[in-house]
Amino acid sequence: MRKKNMTIVALAIFAIFSPVVSAAQSELVIADFDTGDKPNNIGGDFGAWDKDPYDETQGTRLSFEPDDALGDPAGYSVRLDYDVDSPNPAYNGFWLKLNGEDASKYNILSFYVKGYAEKGFTKRIKIELKDMSLRPSAYIVSGVTDEWQKITIPFEKFRRINDWKNMNEFVIVFDDINSRPKTGSIHIDQISFA
Repeated sequence: MRKKNMTIVALAIFAIFSPVVSAAQSELVIADFDTGDKPNNIGGDFGAWDKDPYDETQGTRLSFEPDDALGDPAGYSVRLDYDVDSPNPAYNGFWLKLNGEDASKYNILSFYVKGYAEKGFTKRIKIELKDMSLRPSAYIVSGVTDEWQKITIPFEKFRRINDWKNMNEFVIVFDDINSRPKTGSIHIDQISFA
């Protein structure tokens, strides 16, 4: 009788925890920024980048803001203050290392974005993914507003990725062609594969 009770308890525990296991496998949170610091959730570095660090008329600055996309009062998002209003060709943005993560069991890139109304913001941003070949595969996101919205991009849109089993980098690009206005600020949060 004792063996039967142990089996029932084991099945009950499995039933309770099995949805959590399958939910965890259906999404990989790469960066939720909730610590307000580096590294990302998979141990990778991230930061702002500039095409020409010596050109003081353009660039991106990164900061952490206590404005969590999912409403967590203890959480953070990343704020990107960008400037591509330069007499020179200008592009800059945000990079996040994926540390060779195997994304082959997923098929969607998702993240949350919102513009910072007080500073103004671009309605279009370029997203790039890179595998270990380092060739960027780009996708333009349109319709950014001053409210949090979840962006989901099917992997098939990133046509230059050859090796989903060995991913290198997620990149946001602000440029003087797509970014209007040419200076502004956006927030990013909850970058995931699903």
